[in-house]
Amino acid sequence: MKKPIKNNLIIELHVPDFGMAKEFYLKLGFKISMDERPDNEGPGYMTVTREDEFGNTLINFYGGDERVYNQSYFKQFPRNTKRGYAVELTIPTSDVEAIYNIAARELPSHITRGLKELKDHQYKWKDFRMVDPFGFYLRFTELLDWGQK
Repeated sequence: MKKPIKNNLIIELHVPDFGMAKEFYLKLGFKISMDERPDNEGPGYMTVTREDEFGNTLINFYGGDERVYNQSYFKQFPRNTKRGYAVELTIPTSDVEAIYNIAARELPSHITRGLKELKDHQYKWKDFRMVDPFGFYLRFTELLDWGQK
């Protein structure tokens, strides 16, 4: 069995609506582990997690309301700019077929490529791709050797 991935990369997605994020990610088996609502003092922060024998996936969300459009870097782009353009969030899972079945049942319109077996050099794996409500591109995949120790 391949070893779980251990790293210190923190993913933080800037979104204007935590409700939409919750609805989408909870259907995929994620749980809310932090939910700080936006208030008069500032934007909110939410974290969703998904446990798997290969490791836990943690995705953070910043904003939760219109103030996300005024963030120092992102405010230079039009509000309708597709979020996550040219970025793929890869989520290894021990049972990609089970996640795909959930996605196909609960979120079929978000699937951009169905479950498929792929081969590249010496690697062979199954994965599928989908887009969340904000345009972030997600890849659920069987575990590969990405150099983890």
